[in-house]
Amino acid sequence: MTVRAVPILLACAALAARPSHAQTVQYTSPAGVRYLAQADTGAIARAESLLAATPRDVGRIIELGIAQASVRQYREAIATYTRGLAIEPANALLFRYRGHRYLSVRQFDSALADLTRGNRLDTTNYDIWYHLGIVHFVKGHFGVAAEAFAHAQRMAPNDNELAGSTDWLWMALRRAGRAADAQAALSRITDTLRITTATAYLQRLKLYRGLIGPDQALTPADTADIAVATIAYGVGNWCLVNGDRTRAREWFRRSVASGGWPAFGFILSEVELRGR
Repeated sequence: MTVRAVPILLACAALAARPSHAQTVQYTSPAGVRYLAQADTGAIARAESLLAATPRDVGRIIELGIAQASVRQYREAIATYTRGLAIEPANALLFRYRGHRYLSVRQFDSALADLTRGNRLDTTNYDIWYHLGIVHFVKGHFGVAAEAFAHAQRMAPNDNELAGSTDWLWMALRRAGRAADAQAALSRITDTLRITTATAYLQRLKLYRGLIGPDQALTPADTADIAVATIAYGVGNWCLVNGDRTRAREWFRRSVASGGWPAFGFILSEVELRGR
């Protein structure tokens, strides 16, 4: 082990040693708003107990990281995945999960590095392509993001993921100035798809397809912070690519006001409001 690696591992150990019920600060916005983790409801404690029996089991390490992320303990999850990478430094799934969580805490360069590495290790992983597309979109690399989402769309494992990858592919192509290609990307979306979890993306896709207007995208049923942040960003981006910057900013502000800070829509709304 190099001397340089020691502080990193010590920091990871310190994070991992915090009580699982701790509502730690995960992200502080440019405006100074602090966003906290949620308390463990039991999943983390169970995952920690299982891992304690086999501490070098990378599968158990991933399970713990997922449990931590489920209650927005993203920095703790990053430390957990880093622990796994010390055991298996070429594990593509660990780079996939850690890259996603670096996105959550707005460490975009680290997210890009992890997801790029994971993609080199495994080009068949849908989630890596999808999240690689997200981080390139965040960084304004719209053409590259579109390529990643096109890969994800082709290998989507179910209708929910098809909806998500198509949504982001449409947005990336529009931002890249490829309106005709964006329209063509919607051809795989039909009213017969069985979309059960990606309902926010379904609403955005209806907007892109011309089935609803921007003011119909948010419904009374959309009360969860993540859903509001996601839909509001999609509407704002739709307004932006259609030339209405004023309304776009109104929707981006609505996304941020939702409080759904882990949502990709919230993250992108912050980026848009700061100016690229």
